[in-house]
Amino acid sequence: MNIKKFSLTMLAVGISLSPFASEAKGHPNLILTESGVERMRDSLGEVPLFDKSLAAVKQEVDAEIEMGIDTPIPKDFSGGYTHQRHKKNFFIAQKAGVLYQVLEDEKYAKYIRDMLFQYEAMYKDLPLHPQKRSYARGKLFWQCLNDSNWLVYMSQAYDAIYDYLSADERKTLEGNLFRPFADFISLENPQFFNRVHNHSTWGIAAVGMIGLVMNDEDLIQRALYGIEDDGLEVGGKDNDGGTIKVEGQRKGFFANLEEPFSPDGYYTEGPYYQRYAMYPFLIFALAMENSRPDLKVLQHKNGVLLKGVNALLNLSDADGEFFPLNDGQKGMSYHSASLVTAVDLAYFYGEKDPQLLSIVEKQNQVLLQESGLSAAIGVRDGKAKPFAKDSVNLSDGPDGQQGGVGILRYGNEDLTLVFKYAAQGLSHGHYDKLSFSLYEKGDEVLQDYGLARFVNIEQKGGGNYLKENATWAKTTIAHNTLSLNGQKHFDGKYDVASQHHSALFTFDAEKENVKVVSATEENAYPGTLMHRTMAVIKDENFEKPFLLDILRVESDQKNQYDLPFYYMGQIIDKNFSYQSPTTLSAFGEDNGYQHLFVEGKGNANNGNTKFQWLGNGKYYTLTAVTHADDEVYLTRIGANDPDFNLRRDAAITLRRNDTADTVFVSVVEPHGSYSPVSESSVNSRSSIASVNVVLDNDDYTGVSITDVKGNIQLFVIANGNSDKSVEHAVTIAGQDYSWTGPYFYQ
Repeated sequence: MNIKKFSLTMLAVGISLSPFASEAKGHPNLILTESGVERMRDSLGEVPLFDKSLAAVKQEVDAEIEMGIDTPIPKDFSGGYTHQRHKKNFFIAQKAGVLYQVLEDEKYAKYIRDMLFQYEAMYKDLPLHPQKRSYARGKLFWQCLNDSNWLVYMSQAYDAIYDYLSADERKTLEGNLFRPFADFISLENPQFFNRVHNHSTWGIAAVGMIGLVMNDEDLIQRALYGIEDDGLEVGGKDNDGGTIKVEGQRKGFFANLEEPFSPDGYYTEGPYYQRYAMYPFLIFALAMENSRPDLKVLQHKNGVLLKGVNALLNLSDADGEFFPLNDGQKGMSYHSASLVTAVDLAYFYGEKDPQLLSIVEKQNQVLLQESGLSAAIGVRDGKAKPFAKDSVNLSDGPDGQQGGVGILRYGNEDLTLVFKYAAQGLSHGHYDKLSFSLYEKGDEVLQDYGLARFVNIEQKGGGNYLKENATWAKTTIAHNTLSLNGQKHFDGKYDVASQHHSALFTFDAEKENVKVVSATEENAYPGTLMHRTMAVIKDENFEKPFLLDILRVESDQKNQYDLPFYYMGQIIDKNFSYQSPTTLSAFGEDNGYQHLFVEGKGNANNGNTKFQWLGNGKYYTLTAVTHADDEVYLTRIGANDPDFNLRRDAAITLRRNDTADTVFVSVVEPHGSYSPVSESSVNSRSSIASVNVVLDNDDYTGVSITDVKGNIQLFVIANGNSDKSVEHAVTIAGQDYSWTGPYFYQ
């Protein structure tokens, strides 16, 4: 459908000025601007992707207008009718505002006006939401977070029709709805508003944006710098079980830009919540850019918000789905509306990177704003170039010194390693230091579970976080990392975990045939140092690149070590014997173990234990260096889960008992394929004959990999000195080796 240029005679409306109007710009001046709207109008019918996006929005909004306006009395959690209806209302109102500005059709302004006055009539006497689960209950919604969502979008709708309304109408809406709404989510809920968290970012943006529309300096300053005298004490828990901390200067928009974002643009809560928070971050920053450019909010911290968009795109697999680090729902991707906004704004306000246009093409829609128009023009003019997702090390922490996430990619995402050595990640963090996940193209090979929640599915806990998020998803044993003595990292204590982070040892992705990331963790278990080195290697004697994993442990006492691998697929073969119980029982009693059924238990081989599975038509073999007294457990998630809130995924776990210092070495080898159409199995067997630890002392750990043809590869990691300029030399089996830098490979 092509949108043709047309114009309507604008209604003559009276314009009244607020007390600060002499200093304010005309409307719209929040996300839309007068000049930007003119450019969009002038381009109608000439930019296919913009026209397509506009037509889709027009069809959606027109259908809602036909249905009439419903503002029901709130009663439901996420996913329930009243929640979803109010959520739909603010989305539609914002879109209607854009249509009114671009198409100049009064029906959209009237629709917004009528909806706002229905809310005005309701809000004056609206009590707190009847659902009492939240640490900060809303009025329209069960939590202030969603109330803030409403105000972020409704402020845009109000800005779009500001001059359509009479002075009396604006006075009524601002006095009875918008100002009380802003005061409620800030002054009346400081435990929500005055903190560093994605929740607060939405609240801050909501208060600031309605303040900008109303030209209310008090609200604008409150949003930028927080509430000074909030009367709060440190402590208490939010909806996710995280401790609420609000001391010092940890409040306001600038604090929420400074602390969660690293200089690389990584957001400490993880990509799922970075995606969620990027919308209010960018939209409020854009509103400030349009209304108060002197404060340079969009450029704050060396343009970290625009860097954040690039970081997010790099935190996705080959299909554009975000890696589920910390609390993250699988399947969330850069096709979400918030990323459409983020990519368009990053293109327009950044350096017009043509690689971003290839993401725009995949999203197949643009923001109905000047940045979206610009991106659509770039696509139309053939400027798009493929977005190159290379290996990248993204630092964590406000100064980039609190660990990070290392991503090693071989080829065109033929194999992708995601290695997490980051800080805790605020209340959405998991207890999984030095954990990893592995992908071949867009397919999970070894998974990170993500969150335990069915977002907005009312039948599952009201669409909110389930108790299994704490009892399973956040636990250490739920991840591909090491558990000691059946305990969680930091004993599962948020306040302790928040004080520590893992430390990068080395990251090197410069070489074509070997890419390495290595990090240490010494606080997860007091008295124990873990040093994990992971290398993505491509050798001519192997069909595909493979992963080498070296996990070295030094401890001041003997422990029980459990190292799981959460594989995705069907068991094909193994070289160890095991027993399957006739009655399933749990792996343990707590710390996540209570949610694992033991489906098999056996003894590892003295030398190498091999385990093979088939997933998504591809074969994978795990070859681990094991001892004769090591145990192997085949487990499956689902024990003590009567409501079936957890996926029934499987793992193989290596257990080493009564040991202090030790080293775990394994190779994950992708190979071959199977086609159910041709029923053809190709290269279904591992190419590895043996994996051996050939050196292990305080200074170095060396591993040899021998393939079935007798070719030997050697990898050595320095255990103490990571300086890339330092020279090293070792002797292994009578052969001398020397090199410069923290590792050696040949």
